[in-house]
Amino acid sequence: MEKPLSCLQCGKCCFVDFTAYAQPEDYDRWRAEKRHDILEMIEHRHLTWAGDRLISAETGEPPRECPFLHSSGNKWLCSIYGTRPAVCREYGPGSSELCPQFIIKRRGKT
Repeated sequence: MEKPLSCLQCGKCCFVDFTAYAQPEDYDRWRAEKRHDILEMIEHRHLTWAGDRLISAETGEPPRECPFLHSSGNKWLCSIYGTRPAVCREYGPGSSELCPQFIIKRRGKT
């Protein structure tokens, strides 16, 4: 059995705006939890789809990172980890090319 990889807390997976992929269930949970801070942050980003990518409706630029990502020394942490969107909860270390451990995980499957 393959041992799961541990997160390196490098933040690379969060340097895309996963909040854009939040599902209606996430929004419902945040409303029920009275997490207006999360809802307001997402609402104020004014992101819109332009073809296959998100851009700021105000500047036309793509978002640089998730707004809930913050640096703690040499680690990157999620400020809403306990109630993060499903897309983030389902993401596993090494599960995409965004993660530096992708090659390690792929090598283990060959």
